[in-house]
Amino acid sequence: MSSDVIPSARRRRRGLALLLAPVLVLSAAAAPGATALAGSCDLVSHTYTATATIDDGLTSMFTTYGQEKRWWTGGDSTYSVEVGHRIAWFFSDTLIGKVNADGSQAIDQFVNSSIAIQQGNHIVKTVTGGTPSHPTGLVPPVGDSWYWLGASHLTADGSSLDVVFLRFERFGPGIWDWGWKENVLGRLDPSSLKVRKVVHLPSASGVNWGSWISHDGDHTLVYGVEDLGWIKFMHIARVAGDDLTRPWEYWTGSGWSPNEADSSQVMYGVANEYSVAPYGDGYLLVTHDTLELFSRNIVAYVSCSPTGPFTPIGTLYSTPETGLFGSYGNANVFTYNSHEHPELRAGGSLLVSYNVNSFDNQDLYADSTIYRPRFVRVELQPQP
Repeated sequence: MSSDVIPSARRRRRGLALLLAPVLVLSAAAAPGATALAGSCDLVSHTYTATATIDDGLTSMFTTYGQEKRWWTGGDSTYSVEVGHRIAWFFSDTLIGKVNADGSQAIDQFVNSSIAIQQGNHIVKTVTGGTPSHPTGLVPPVGDSWYWLGASHLTADGSSLDVVFLRFERFGPGIWDWGWKENVLGRLDPSSLKVRKVVHLPSASGVNWGSWISHDGDHTLVYGVEDLGWIKFMHIARVAGDDLTRPWEYWTGSGWSPNEADSSQVMYGVANEYSVAPYGDGYLLVTHDTLELFSRNIVAYVSCSPTGPFTPIGTLYSTPETGLFGSYGNANVFTYNSHEHPELRAGGSLLVSYNVNSFDNQDLYADSTIYRPRFVRVELQPQP
C-alpha cells in the first residue's frame, strides 16, 4: 500500500488492546483525567448489562457492495448522516477498484476519503473527488498533504452538509515522517455531496477537532482529541447555532472561553474517533478502549452533561477479528474507530460501528473482506 494510506492505519491504531472484558458492565468513579462538574441524573446511578449482536443487514450490505460494484471495496471512519431519504456513510482512506474472484485486489488503489450512499437497504453510489478516471479524496490531496475526514452534520436549513477534515502532511522520507497540520471544514452540496468550499477551522491548540459533532440546545458541540500517542485527551468546543464557521468557544473544565488556548483536557481514554449523544436523561460516550494497548474492546461511559464528567460503565462488545486468535487468525489484524450512530437507533437498541485493519498493509489487498466496517446492535439494561 502506498505511504499515503499507511498513516491512516497508524493514526487510528495507537492505543488499542487485546484484553477481553466481561459482558456485565459496572458503573464506577469518573473516568481517568475527567473534569468534575456538578450535576445529577438517573443515568449515572445504575449498573448495566450489555447484550450485543451483529447487525447482519448493515454488515452484509457493505460486503455485497464491496464485492460486486467494482468501485468502493473498503474504508475506515464510518460516520453517518441522514440526508433527505438517503444515508451518507463517510469514510477516510478508501480502497477502490475491482475485487478478484479470490477476494484480492490490485495494490495501491485508494483515495483518502469517500461517501457511500445508502437508499433503502442498498448502497447505490460512491462519491469521491476528482474524476472517474482519476479519483481523489473529497478534498483532493495537495503536494505532500492529504485530508482525512471526521464527523459531519447537515445544517438545520438543509443548505450545507458540513464535514470536518484533518490535514496531514509528510515532511520527510521516513516511514514516520508525517503529522497533523490543521483542521478545515468542507462544505458539501447536500444534493451532489461534492465539496463546494473549504474553510479553515481553529487549529492553534493542536487539537484534532471533529471526533464527533452533536447539537445541544442552541449550540453545536464539536468534540476533538489531543493525540499524544498512547495517551489521548478529549476536548470540547461549541458554536452558537449550527454554523461551524461562526466563532468558537472552548470548554475550560468549568465554563466556556472564546480563547482556544483555554481548551481543557476533559478526560483520557478516548480514541481519535468516538461518539457522545443524548441517552436517557443524560449522555452516552462510546469509544474504542485506549486505556489498554491494542484493545479489542468497545467501551461506554455515561454522564449527566455533554461536557462530563464521564463515568465508565464497561465493555459493550469485544471485537472477534482482533489478533492471532481472532477470526482471521492473523496477529496483524486490529480493530478501532468505534462509535455509535444515534440517528439509527432502533427503540432502545444502539447501533455501533467499528473498523478492521492490519499492521501489514498487504493483508488488505490479499483479502478485501478485512478493511470493511462492522456493525453491532447493543441493548443496555439498567440493573436495580
